[in-house]
Amino acid sequence: MPDLLRALSSKNYRLFFSGQGVSLIGTWITRIATSWLVYRLTGSALLLGVVGFCGQIPTLVLSPFAGVLVDRRDRHRILLVTQVLSMLQSLALAILAFTGTITVVYIMVLQVVQGIINAFDTPARQSFVVEMVEDRAHLSNAIALNSSMVNGSRIIGPSIGGLLIAAFGEGWCFMIDAISYIAVIASLLAMTVEHTKKPASNSRAIDELRDGFRYVIGFPPIWSSLLLLALVATMGMPYSVLMPAIASMILHGGAHTYGFLMTAAGVGALAGALYLASRVSVLGLGRVMVLSTLTFGVALVAFSFSRSVWLSLLILPFVGGGMMIEMASTNTILQTIVEDRLRGRVMAFYTMAFLGTAPIGSLLAGVLADRIGAEHTIMLGGGACILAGVWFASRLPALREHVRPIYIERGILPIVAP
Repeated sequence: MPDLLRALSSKNYRLFFSGQGVSLIGTWITRIATSWLVYRLTGSALLLGVVGFCGQIPTLVLSPFAGVLVDRRDRHRILLVTQVLSMLQSLALAILAFTGTITVVYIMVLQVVQGIINAFDTPARQSFVVEMVEDRAHLSNAIALNSSMVNGSRIIGPSIGGLLIAAFGEGWCFMIDAISYIAVIASLLAMTVEHTKKPASNSRAIDELRDGFRYVIGFPPIWSSLLLLALVATMGMPYSVLMPAIASMILHGGAHTYGFLMTAAGVGALAGALYLASRVSVLGLGRVMVLSTLTFGVALVAFSFSRSVWLSLLILPFVGGGMMIEMASTNTILQTIVEDRLRGRVMAFYTMAFLGTAPIGSLLAGVLADRIGAEHTIMLGGGACILAGVWFASRLPALREHVRPIYIERGILPIVAP
């Protein structure tokens, strides 16, 4: 167990882990409430996709510029600002819901606002992990524990959200989320952080953005990993956007059924995160990425054929686990091989691949679900993920040769005499 939690030996990371853990439960409660509210107001799978698009498209557009800002400015201060703004966004949702004035248009506008905040928050948070962990050997464990925290909240949040919606309505979900941000803001303020002034850059932001882009596309292990993640996020991740329609129309359930389905996916994701946290080395993660992508795709196809709540609850842990392991493994490899001066920009491209491509997938899924049904849309997404996993497996031997010198330089692989 101590090895599993070794990154928590760093005080700042321990503070962040506890505060963010509370806040993320509120975030998942709001996600459940927002999707259910949209479906309750409209009954439209298409609008579920449109709302998902609104919340995620700013990340696709703004993340590259956010990465430049993260490399230039103090990441701790950026996080403080984004967390306060996120709290105010959730509070606005709560007020609109309590006063009975909330509409799908208001939800879309506030989703865009949250998307803008996330475009800056995510690369800052991913890059700040390195600063919070005192021992670089604990970095992969910290990334895996981050994923455990996200998915632990994913188990708790949807269950609470489903019960709150059924008992009190969506407004209290949004209010609880707003209050939960106090925990992460307090943890950031309690940290001991050296606010070292970064050297002034004489280059323009657009030139730094171009440098980051050239670095990413010029190094096959980075662009191949990001492309795999983008394909999986675009084609596979929208299953969660369509879940209210699956719970209602296919499985003939209500808000509590929706909460249970999302919780089941979260259980698998948490198990996957704990598996990654137990690993002591980054070695072998390429093969793990292949296996997790294939597992994700096959499980999505199986889920699309399910017409039973209990069978769906048995399949969804494999869906959640496969996606989480692929995403966190990509994060770990990138954080291990990237140059420090480009970390913010590379993690911004990671954010684009994981969250920024999701709006395209959400919109596509909404349109397809409106035409061919949610279950057939999920089946097509699963098939696409299987093909993506096969493609990455074919590139794996060549990618290993590219990262070998970096692993040797950083002491991950031993130097072998010729």
